[in-house]
Amino acid sequence: MPFIKRFFRHIWMSPIIRDRLFPPQTLAGIEAAVTEGEKKHRGQVRFVVEAELTTAQLWHGLSARQRAIDVFSQLRVWDTEENNGILIYVLLADRKVEIVADRGIHRHAGDERWRAICREIEHHYRKADFLTGSVGGVEKVSAELAHYFPEHGAHKNEQSDKPVML
Repeated sequence: MPFIKRFFRHIWMSPIIRDRLFPPQTLAGIEAAVTEGEKKHRGQVRFVVEAELTTAQLWHGLSARQRAIDVFSQLRVWDTEENNGILIYVLLADRKVEIVADRGIHRHAGDERWRAICREIEHHYRKADFLTGSVGGVEKVSAELAHYFPEHGAHKNEQSDKPVML
């Protein structure tokens, strides 16, 4: 995407638009899906929505994927006992969804599976169905975690289930 076009998409995007697309009911639905999913597996799922990047980040050519990796690190999603944390990252201005998975789960599911889930979420977002896309994505990620890291006893919640709005 040419720099100027991307720059203006980020300039026009705002936290106000983000909050309209992800109102409290949608955030509550995402949180409930994360909480319910984590009853079936030992993994940790974080969901982050970011409206736009800064001018400096755009100038340096930061991609949605690179930013997702930064957020994964900042939120310490990697800091789980079994290395099975997953970040679902939404960058609204770029209309991109990225999944960053810690090495414990990534070695089982792999890039193709994560990309397929991202594309499915994006498909719902293009239809302005943010609740269905988000909850469906969380459920699919949780199904992968349940397959490779099934729950076995007391649940230890190492990360917050509440979506993060940046």
